[in-house]
Amino acid sequence: MSDQPTTREANGASILVVDDRPEMTEMLARFLRRRGHTVEAVNSADEALAFARGHRPDLVLTDVRMPGMSGLDLLRALNEEPDPPQVIVMTAFGTVETAVEAMRLGAFHYILKPFNLGEVKVVIEKALERRKLEREVRDLREQVEQRTEFRGILARSKRMHEIFDLIRRVAPTSTTVLITGASGTGKELVARALHHHSLRRERPFVSVNCTALPETLLESELFGHARGAFTGAIMDKRGLFEEGDSGTVFLDEIGEISPLLQQRLLRVLQEREFFRVGESTPRTVDVRIITATNRDLQTEVKAGRFREDLYYRLNVVNIHLPELRERREDIPMLVDHFIQKACRVNRLREKTIAPETLKKLVAHEWPGNVRELENVIERAAVLSRDTLITDEDLPPEIIMNVLLQQSLPTKFLADAVNDRLTLDELEKRYILALLDALHGSKSETAKVLGIDRKTLYRRLLQYGVAAEGN
Repeated sequence: MSDQPTTREANGASILVVDDRPEMTEMLARFLRRRGHTVEAVNSADEALAFARGHRPDLVLTDVRMPGMSGLDLLRALNEEPDPPQVIVMTAFGTVETAVEAMRLGAFHYILKPFNLGEVKVVIEKALERRKLEREVRDLREQVEQRTEFRGILARSKRMHEIFDLIRRVAPTSTTVLITGASGTGKELVARALHHHSLRRERPFVSVNCTALPETLLESELFGHARGAFTGAIMDKRGLFEEGDSGTVFLDEIGEISPLLQQRLLRVLQEREFFRVGESTPRTVDVRIITATNRDLQTEVKAGRFREDLYYRLNVVNIHLPELRERREDIPMLVDHFIQKACRVNRLREKTIAPETLKKLVAHEWPGNVRELENVIERAAVLSRDTLITDEDLPPEIIMNVLLQQSLPTKFLADAVNDRLTLDELEKRYILALLDALHGSKSETAKVLGIDRKTLYRRLLQYGVAAEGN
């Protein structure tokens, strides 16, 4: 290690030089220090990795062939770090394969030995400019997220920010909250936000999916049981209400619980006490209860499937989450967030999405809401062969649905009525319009129509359209 300071100078960058030849590292270090940079020189990839993890340099200049860990292995390891540096590889073995492999692994550039210091200076300046741009983009993203993120919930839409405001007002109280909305809209995230902003934030947050267990097991999970209460109960067991004492218990899919559990939950809400399964002595508990459902509980009450008194106890404050198609202005930001997340989790190079592809995602109906969008984006990021995600990386059904929305508007039916078409003529016009919307794909057209391809081919021959092709 050199005895130079490792703190970054005012106008310079932090650069790590790695080569197993000390004379090489010292020569480069002197050259770079004269240009105002803070430089650390080491003679092995292992030393370099240890230094990089502790100091996070802006740039690493590394030889490829060294004893022990190679420069390419070092590059791989650095790419796994949060905020990885720019990397330039140096090699005297200037094969195309080495250069291509280094670039494929994420190196900014490569330099062939023996090199000209003027060439090194130019490449380093470009790498540091890239580093500066990356940091500016990251800082801008953090600033945007500070204005658009609320405890993991990303939104720019007015409707969602009204929900954020409601969460802030309700969270500090002990009021029971019912969160409603379709599956995939983020109900558990809202429950966690309520807990985080409450006076109970330092106490447990216990989440229970009421559909995950049959009634008997769910009862035991919630309330606990005494030894010998049923076959297999070999010892006393605390329930989740006890585990969440002084904290928050979140009951997801509350509309699915049985009448027996509805009655027992009502007692907890009214009396703040419950019985373990197999016990006759009540136990007291201090929990805030937050529930969620994708059902219309008022309809369930009218149908006699849900207790009216429990409904009113749960629905003191209702937070209803809109479906994703009702807040389309949030989709571009969510797409960007999920791309970054997928690349980070799957250790992929940073990717972006083509503008035309993003437009299709905004236009899609998203029946699975935010959860579906996240799954689609992860799939696209993993399957994309390039750093740009395009239509080819999306599931075919999404492209097909958007094309149908755009190419077969309601005007189609209006024209059919105005033209007084017969059913046969209407069928012909619809099939040909659908075939055109799907760019002539007969297999996709048959799939949408719900018929096999042979039937579609017969129809097309009747219309005088060539039936060959896909």
